[in-house]
Amino acid sequence: MGRVVMVLLVEDDPAVREGLQLALRRQGHDVHAAGTGEEGVEQLRSRRPDIVVLDIMLPGIDGFETCRRMRALVEVPIIMLTARGDDFDVVAGLEAGADDYVVKPVEPRVLDARIRAVLRRTVSEPSSSERFGDLVIDRAGLEVTKNETKVGLTPTELKLLLELSRTPGRVLSRQQILEAVWEHDYLGDSRLVDACVQRLRAKIEDVPGEPKYVHTVRGFGYRFGPK
Repeated sequence: MGRVVMVLLVEDDPAVREGLQLALRRQGHDVHAAGTGEEGVEQLRSRRPDIVVLDIMLPGIDGFETCRRMRALVEVPIIMLTARGDDFDVVAGLEAGADDYVVKPVEPRVLDARIRAVLRRTVSEPSSSERFGDLVIDRAGLEVTKNETKVGLTPTELKLLLELSRTPGRVLSRQQILEAVWEHDYLGDSRLVDACVQRLRAKIEDVPGEPKYVHTVRGFGYRFGPK
């Protein structure tokens, strides 16, 4: 990746925390750990890590509330760890603002791959600014403005918007979006896509329920293009 990545790991189980911390350090990351959500939020304030790996089941405030508090502070990428792949945990985590999720027990190599995939979404692209109605997308500067005001997008939301807006009018399936944005090679998990689209619409649409930029094509996927 060219530089050492600072990872904040929030996990209450000492054995899991120490094991993942050691494994990620072996992968070349600078890893700092917290055992509670409150401690994780404080470390986010002081350390400003490049990415957060956040367990859902935490004492005190749980992972969902921790994620929301972190999102209120800074648009840092967040990967949530869930002990099971239940829809409730996954969807609740994504709605809280997570960029991706990994089901425990997780192989350190898998987690490392997910970390690197999320961080690749912050790499700039050689291109000029493009205007779509009142929305301006600066691909080189990785900035989005609406009505001359900067829109605060997470790396995943930005990558999704960049991908959709690359070919306005073209319909992209959820699987195409999943592979392009999350770099996942498995089928069927449209929850990541749908939750991220929902969050993106809340930030760039005047009326999220009546979108003029990100349109749903029922039974297939999404299409970008101002009405």
